[in-house]
Amino acid sequence: MPLDHGTLVHRYARHTRLGRHQVLDARSLAWVHTHTGGTLKPAAHTPRIPVLDQEDLFAQGIRVSGVVAGGEDVDALGSCTGNAGAAAVSVLLTDAEAKTAGLDVSSAKRAEEWAIGLYAQASALDNADGVFPPDDSGSSGLGIAKALKRRGLVGHYQHATTAAALASLLQTGPVLLGVPWFKAWFEPDRHGFVDHGDWAASPVAGGHEICVIALEQVVQDHAGHIEAESTVIRFRNSWSSSWGDHGDGLMTLATYQQLRRYIDALQLRA
Repeated sequence: MPLDHGTLVHRYARHTRLGRHQVLDARSLAWVHTHTGGTLKPAAHTPRIPVLDQEDLFAQGIRVSGVVAGGEDVDALGSCTGNAGAAAVSVLLTDAEAKTAGLDVSSAKRAEEWAIGLYAQASALDNADGVFPPDDSGSSGLGIAKALKRRGLVGHYQHATTAAALASLLQTGPVLLGVPWFKAWFEPDRHGFVDHGDWAASPVAGGHEICVIALEQVVQDHAGHIEAESTVIRFRNSWSSSWGDHGDGLMTLATYQQLRRYIDALQLRA
């Protein structure tokens, strides 16, 4: 479906835990990062906000109507894009910048409210079907990047379209990753890996936005090529710290490669 200056590649059905659509803009895709070679090293970029939870909003004391004008008070939102964006930008901002932006890095409740507001703005900037509020119809990583740029919190953003480029971007900061979320991934294994067992045989539940915060392990062969099955990324999810490994999940780059055409990856830059 064509959009203003872009293309909606894939739109997913609404789900309260999953609210990402794949939206790509030909202009921004001109800014594609490439890995020029060399050794890649493990790297970590811990968000300065607590692990967020887009569900159980009432228990957190969050009333959507008090956060976004016209919003309906609900107990869960498909605001994963806003949550992932909040986690990523918290790495970039100084204490003073976060305070000026209204992002309280010490409070999960207030950071979640900030993420909901960001989700609403991104939903409008996507130009896709439905805008939140009133429609909790989802957003995209590109919409989040545009919203953060409009707020003056990022200067630009770069895309990765290969495993090597994704690993290379993770050398310098977190990466927003929009993925098709499989039903098997709701239950990570005891180590936090979502892509365990025969996960590919399970159906796709919807689209989900996560924030990749670490190149947990990287293996390269003698020629410098990534061995994807042995290279691991860590991502911050938005389903509370009780999910996965204290709120984080793990995935191999072999899974990224298998799903690459359905994934969009971008890094926010100051």
